[in-house]
Amino acid sequence: MAANHDETGSTRHRPLAGATAWIITDGKAGMDVQARGVADALGLVYQMKHVSPQGLWRVASPWGPVAPGERFGLAGSKFAPPWPVVAIATGRASIPYIRRLRKLAGPGTFTIVLQDPKTGPGTADLIWVPQHDRRRGANVLTTLTAPHSFTSARLAELRSNTPTEIAALPHPRIAVVLGGKNGVYRFKESDDDRFRVALGSLGALGASFMITPSRRSHQRLVRAAEEATRERPRILWDMTGDNPYPQFLAHADALVVTADSVNMTGEACATGRPVWVFHPSGGSAKFRRFHEALQAAGATCPLPDMVAGLDCWSYAPLDAAAQIAAEVEARWLRRRASLSGIMVGAHDTV
Repeated sequence: MAANHDETGSTRHRPLAGATAWIITDGKAGMDVQARGVADALGLVYQMKHVSPQGLWRVASPWGPVAPGERFGLAGSKFAPPWPVVAIATGRASIPYIRRLRKLAGPGTFTIVLQDPKTGPGTADLIWVPQHDRRRGANVLTTLTAPHSFTSARLAELRSNTPTEIAALPHPRIAVVLGGKNGVYRFKESDDDRFRVALGSLGALGASFMITPSRRSHQRLVRAAEEATRERPRILWDMTGDNPYPQFLAHADALVVTADSVNMTGEACATGRPVWVFHPSGGSAKFRRFHEALQAAGATCPLPDMVAGLDCWSYAPLDAAAQIAAEVEARWLRRRASLSGIMVGAHDTV
């Protein structure tokens, strides 16, 4: 049984450390990040199992079965015994696989689904959804942010060795994390103009910048960030070579994040540093609930069109992966005790 220290400095035992696990996703980066975050918090030794059902089987996900041609559970297939101690699935394509695994492996495998599977509470032993989601139930856990791998320990390790190019930036250092257009946020030209003005006002207050775009970042938004910070000390990642994003998170005095990404906003809130959220046109009820909850928790504030001062605020870093891991461990220990009791009772009757 392994132990580690949480963000309060206390020791947390990890009863599942070293246990085998499968992570089942369709390979999307955001899904892998969430599942790996939980697996790392548990200390699991895991295999990635990316799935890509085709044709009718893809259309039927998450409600349908696994395609017979995948030979689930048979020797030589991607999903063959020995069964893992823990399995984590996320994304609609993964749900038929976790349901099939739960049926074949029985209580010996603890199953976890991240995000609402749409197939009911019997899909897994534990279902995690963000607090802004509506699903609730006896086996449903909610947290303010999504799980990720930026634990307090990891951020402290990154901060212990500041890269030379970041050390050369004067304080306050502002990390600017760019998302982009998606199904609910439109990023009109006027939004990009507002963003440029807001970043420029931060620069006028003496800030330096560490800017990282994502694959969804449209060129007009990146150009707005470049023009706004051109006269200030900065690092602007050009998407070649290693992504400096982890170092930017660790060494930022404050952060600016676009509202379109739950994952990026949650990772920014793992730092305990002030987070300004830029809200472009659009949005949805779910996103509004998410951002309102973070503001109520004291972690974020909307980015003003003109920043008048470098206000500082603090809050306890938000670490959903640790919260999910603690719940999994408690439930797994109860199950193990229950199964042990059943075995003892069976021997007593012999």
